[in-house]
Amino acid sequence: MQLHRRSFLHLAVGSVATALAKSAAADASVTGSKINAIAFDAFTTFDPRPVFALAEQLFPGRGAELSNVWRTRQFEYQWLRALSGQYADFWQATEGALVFAANLLKLELTAQKRVALLEAYLAIKAWPDAAPALRSLQQSGVRLALLSNAAPDMLQAWIKNSALESVYEHVLSTDEIKTYKPDPRAYQMGIEAFRLAREQIAFAAFGGWDVAGAKWFGYRTVWVNRLQVPVEELGVMPDATGSTLQDVVDFVKA
Repeated sequence: MQLHRRSFLHLAVGSVATALAKSAAADASVTGSKINAIAFDAFTTFDPRPVFALAEQLFPGRGAELSNVWRTRQFEYQWLRALSGQYADFWQATEGALVFAANLLKLELTAQKRVALLEAYLAIKAWPDAAPALRSLQQSGVRLALLSNAAPDMLQAWIKNSALESVYEHVLSTDEIKTYKPDPRAYQMGIEAFRLAREQIAFAAFGGWDVAGAKWFGYRTVWVNRLQVPVEELGVMPDATGSTLQDVVDFVKA
């Protein structure tokens, strides 16, 4: 049977339209799916600022500079090690980054100061808005987990410091799989822990890079942009943005 050009074009256009309609329906289905669980990056919930306030006390006038270099190198070391297959846990990456930052800025990092700054990480507590928002989600039936690059003992200390022991169904550290977010295997931990479909799980990110990683993985993502930084230029946007965990509550209940 011969197929004339006009008939072929009608058939092709109709096929494309059908495919687009199916795609749109699928997207609408995902967007409209109920969120049954949320995985939180730890720093959406726990406030690291006291660590950097201590840096200013120990190095007056240089603490902010030290903290900025330290934080940047901290994540760079994690990602470099993950990419190179040379995993070291959050503690080691954090200590190495601190020593590097002090050396770069020519600051005298005594053993006592190094220990004080590292131990300050174990004293971190939740942001003031965190507990009410988490309990509101929990009471509404939403299942909660932490999904963090931080080491397990750090996460447990933060939870205990903040009296949030009864809130999280799962406390997931990427140390369990010897890698770091944004490795897709890290985000997969949420699916395996909750045993839910991807579209039923939301991810709450603290860093813009974590927004990108979670979106690339396929999670609906809320950016808890507490530091009010610009969106990363990575070609993806969060599904919602706010500055507190109440904004996560509002997104889920919308």
